Amino acid sequence: MGTLRISAKCSDLCCTEYTDKNGNTTESDGYVPKNIGIDRYGDYVDLEIDMQTGQILNWNPVNDKQVIEAQKGA
Repeated sequence: MGTLRISAKCSDLCCTEYTDKNGNTTESDGYVPKNIGIDRYGDYVDLEIDMQTGQILNWNPVNDKQVIEAQKGA
């Protein structure tokens, strides 16, 4: 199996929802959240997926605080 690369332009219409291990949910609506490994130039989501494992390649793990702060800035 190969690799699937996804690059999508959101045009300031990126919606994210994050649920932490305690069930608390945060959301963002606007730009792609920065500094969590999915953004490119504010409007793009870039992912590269290993089709055999379903894992996102070159992903650097982030914690709850990083995701929530990125959503606030989006």
